[in-house]
Amino acid sequence: MSEASDAPSVPDQGWRPFTVPNLISLARLCCLPWFVWLVFGAEDRWAAALLLGALGATDWFDGWVARRFNQVSELGKILDPTADRLLLLVALVVMIVDGSLPLPIAMLALFREGVVAVAALVLGALGARKIDVTWWGKTGTFLMMFAVPMFLAGDSHIGAADAFRIAAWIFVVVGLPIHYWSAVGYIPQAFDAVREGRAGRTAG
Repeated sequence: MSEASDAPSVPDQGWRPFTVPNLISLARLCCLPWFVWLVFGAEDRWAAALLLGALGATDWFDGWVARRFNQVSELGKILDPTADRLLLLVALVVMIVDGSLPLPIAMLALFREGVVAVAALVLGALGARKIDVTWWGKTGTFLMMFAVPMFLAGDSHIGAADAFRIAAWIFVVVGLPIHYWSAVGYIPQAFDAVREGRAGRTAG
């Protein structure tokens, strides 16, 4: 996954926009219209599920590339979780409209994402330093990014649809609590980030 705070320490080399992990994150975002078209235009839920699953898997790959080849960047620390959040939000909304995702699951996931997004805006307004994504946060997002396409595949025409539907429930039962737990884990970090951000401005 991308540059999480729990990952092995890698020397920070500034924004470095033109790195392979950042290009992967941008490519993931550019695939969003394709995903929407597959669901509503082509009406091919299986192909859309495969694409969404691949986009979720590349989240781990770009982080491995960043650490393995020393391509960690400040831009990547922002771009990667932003791509994660947008991918999940678009998938949730599309599947609510499509009817392939149980509404209670979708609403719980959307509520969590909404709270985190609002909290990030509030912290930014308070001058907090940036909070790195935690291992729990990335794991919860990863599990949800596989649960969601599995629900889509489970509502498709393929013969293994029932198996995908069962797997989707397994992933969501494990992933959604982790998703919420990770949000709770950011609370003490948020207070530290506000203090450190204000201290840095004072020192400056």
